[in-house]
Amino acid sequence: MSARHIVLALSVVAIWGFNFVVIQVGLREFPPILLTVLRFVLVVVPAVFLLPRPRVPVRLLILYGLFMFTLQFAFLFGGMYLGVPAGLASLVLQFQVLVTVVLSVLVLGEAIRPYKVAGILIALAGLGIVALNTGGTGAIVGFALVICGAISWGIANLVSKRIWPVNVLSLVVWGGLVPPVPLLAVSLAVEGPARIAIALSDVSWIGVGAIAYIVYPTTFYGFSVWSKLLNTYPASTVAPFALLVPVFGMAFAATVLGEPMQGWKLIASALVLIGVGINVLGPTIIRRWSSAHGAA
Repeated sequence: MSARHIVLALSVVAIWGFNFVVIQVGLREFPPILLTVLRFVLVVVPAVFLLPRPRVPVRLLILYGLFMFTLQFAFLFGGMYLGVPAGLASLVLQFQVLVTVVLSVLVLGEAIRPYKVAGILIALAGLGIVALNTGGTGAIVGFALVICGAISWGIANLVSKRIWPVNVLSLVVWGGLVPPVPLLAVSLAVEGPARIAIALSDVSWIGVGAIAYIVYPTTFYGFSVWSKLLNTYPASTVAPFALLVPVFGMAFAATVLGEPMQGWKLIASALVLIGVGINVLGPTIIRRWSSAHGAA
């Protein structure tokens, strides 16, 4: 990759990592389901009138919007609202990589290599450490919700295999039409009209800034640049940069929010990143090793 494109890739993963801190700040002013609704209303309007609908079947577009946006972010925001720290949320959400591998085997019949099994087991050990050190009923439920968000993301990855290649930004915007209406109904039923009215009427500039960051740099800049990089380089070159998202997420959470970095968090982070890294980088490592030994 050129130096310019490396800088662009790092800027995206840094923005995505910092997004977990911003979500935590936004949840101080908005209940989680309402925050999800507001995010996607602003993602869709006015962009849906400017971008053409992606050429994918409506059924798949709805499924993608349901799992990638509606369920993933409702679970993620809910889990963080119940006490999962921003840094840990950025790490646990990487479970989606492992979910994608397992579902690809179970649903699509793809073969699973031994190195992928090893990676999954290593990452699960890291998540087990997180689960064992998650105290309080609310935090445990929150951890489970973030795991559900990762599972939703993994299912969405399977759906995306049926619709790729596609204009990513159009897919994000048109898929973003799915969450607002059903989640608004859930917000009204669960969070209540009074709480919604108070959140909207008492919002501060910090709350407005949080929503703006979640929508514009995170969604529009992030997905636009990421899709450009994927169209320019092989996925095996671009995808490993995503492993830095939880690194940035935990670093920003520690410096901005003051989240403590206990030893168990460092061990769990290392195990999860190693496990996910084996699954992401495994094919490249094996290919280069085979080429080197073949040449020898």
